[in-house]
Amino acid sequence: QVQLVESGGGLVQAGGSLRLSCQASGSINSFTMGWYRQAPGKQRELVALVTSGGTTNYADSVKGRFTISRDNAKNTMYLQMSSLKPEDTAVYLCNAVGWMGSVYWGQGTQVTVSS
Repeated sequence: QVQLVESGGGLVQAGGSLRLSCQASGSINSFTMGWYRQAPGKQRELVALVTSGGTTNYADSVKGRFTISRDNAKNTMYLQMSSLKPEDTAVYLCNAVGWMGSVYWGQGTQVTVSS
């Protein structure tokens, strides 16, 4: 069982930056880690993921603006968000998927971008 806790959300003006963190209760070495987001009235969508080997993948809407990274020694994943837009407003959730298919979610952190 892995518990995930997000932090770093908040209110920021358009064009600003935020860094989200996802702290795991145990080792994340073997997990594919990802950030998802869910805006009111919309489906949850993948924002970015990073595999255990370090391969990254991004949603087209955030390419060039967001950077996902992981620090296995600290059991932590990050999402550096720059050039934020009002449409980035959502609850951002941390996700971990194990090699045997186990899936874990955090509670989420709110990101609000004002225009």
